[in-house]
Amino acid sequence: MSTVRLFFALWPAPSLAATLAAWAEQARPSCGGRVMRTETLHLTLAFLGPVDAALADELAAATPERRLAPDDMTVDRYGVFGRQRILWAGPGDTPPGLQAAHDELWSWLSGYGLAAPPQPFRPHVTLLRNIEHATPPADAPAPLAWRYDRMVLVASESQSGGSRYRIVAQSRPQGA
Repeated sequence: MSTVRLFFALWPAPSLAATLAAWAEQARPSCGGRVMRTETLHLTLAFLGPVDAALADELAAATPERRLAPDDMTVDRYGVFGRQRILWAGPGDTPPGLQAAHDELWSWLSGYGLAAPPQPFRPHVTLLRNIEHATPPADAPAPLAWRYDRMVLVASESQSGGSRYRIVAQSRPQGA
């Protein structure tokens, strides 16, 4: 049986991704680690992991019919996942609209037999992997406004030197 490793995400506009990449470069001297490639920066809404290829095709076909309520989020802090050795950027608190989008997405995915993870949703963009110091920089750069109105379904394909992300489908903006 063939599987595909999938996740749903918010994908930043190129200018926002470039600014997030600059955040990573600013943090690297104090944290160490490997900077994520700018073109891979994203905020995961739902990590599905390996799914059967037939289910992956179903999800790709159904995703354009999904709607994501347009909303804004402010990325204003660094954080660390110490056990995973990750430095991330994200909002100080989970915005209610983003939490609702996460919950609605998992409710829809449950119809496909997929279950939400037990841990609370912590919206973040991974900036550095394999950090050497588990204390985030004290001062984050100026807050970033992130306007979103759609989500993408992404296939993660392992390659030497890391993963390659391929957008396989995207939702449509509300009203489109």
